[in-house]
Amino acid sequence: MSSILQQLRPQDAYAPAPVPDPLAIAANLAERLAATAVERDRAGGHPKHERELIRASGLLTLSIPAEFGGQGADWATVMAAVRILAKADSALAHLFGFHHLQLAGIQLYGSELQQRSLLTATVRQKLFWGNALNPLDKRTRASASPAGYILDGVKSFSSGSVGSDWLTVSAWDKEADAALIAVVPTEQAGVHVEADWDAFGQRQTDSGNVHFDKVYLPTALVLQAPGQAPSARSTLRSQVAQLVMTNLYLGIAQGAFEAARDYTLEQARPWFAAGVDDAVDDPFTQHRYGQLWLTVRPAVLLADEAARQLDAALRRGEAVNERERGAVAIAVAEAKVLAHRAAIEISNQMFELLGARATSARFGFDRFWRNARVHTLHDPVDYKLRDLGRYALSGRVPDPTPYS
Repeated sequence: MSSILQQLRPQDAYAPAPVPDPLAIAANLAERLAATAVERDRAGGHPKHERELIRASGLLTLSIPAEFGGQGADWATVMAAVRILAKADSALAHLFGFHHLQLAGIQLYGSELQQRSLLTATVRQKLFWGNALNPLDKRTRASASPAGYILDGVKSFSSGSVGSDWLTVSAWDKEADAALIAVVPTEQAGVHVEADWDAFGQRQTDSGNVHFDKVYLPTALVLQAPGQAPSARSTLRSQVAQLVMTNLYLGIAQGAFEAARDYTLEQARPWFAAGVDDAVDDPFTQHRYGQLWLTVRPAVLLADEAARQLDAALRRGEAVNERERGAVAIAVAEAKVLAHRAAIEISNQMFELLGARATSARFGFDRFWRNARVHTLHDPVDYKLRDLGRYALSGRVPDPTPYS
């Protein structure tokens, strides 16, 4: 393990194949995922075949800089791809978005050598990254050892861990009274991923528990040492995470809206008192669709603006300051609150528009609400509203945390 970065280090120049339109590729992939989304949602479990479709699409390299063989897309493009996939299958979009979140961590925390080695290897080997970085779960401990650490414990809510190639992990160092952030191969001795995710939504996010039993972690794979003060730039990782979630929620909202619209156009019957022949001519149906449209549309605009602000802050590199970082956090919080509301409201109200026949299991429309309800519990939206209220009243920007 001590020579793992040497093994990953590129030995010759790498010229990636150009990807002319990643969002068109994402749209095509979304169509393929949509074809089996209802059936797979019922079954749950590990979506091995669908993960391979994502891998084969080439989109796993979307956020990797061109100098490391990736496509060098900005985060606005990555988030747009997350949203496109989430309209069809928010669980697989979650896996895709969290893969890129781990890559963001490498770019924001890692040294030049770590970035070059790990990101180039991701391109060459088509690696799929998973997450075992749950900052609120301190059960994984890091004990100092010669040239590194020993990891013991468990991490919960480890999205994408089942079937992953590498994991980002956080572990608590009691001596330093602080956490470290590192990466480990999923197949390393002592790492055991438990496929025990049993929530009623987001059923194929591979979010099992990850167990560490005397896992050797070389210093070369530590991205952020215990107690190391993060820079304003590195704390932008939490904003990447929050924007991934924002666009997951927006994709769910848009997917539910489009499913409801299509059903209304093709199958819905007008209420007898409406006095019209087609459901689309019912003024109350039109009124409700207008309300739902105005629920999702502002959220889309704010999400796109937040992604642009994130990209602008990242382009400033280490020159970005705490106030600029805070402005990004405010923009992301605005977008996330509205996206949260849109996903819950549209996935719920669609049934009032469609009627009892639309609750048939064959349509699988309930998956939109279940997926939204489960994922919007990730971190309390009330604290986003508190942050926004503070900013509105006093201009105070959110304190950098893994969630803000």
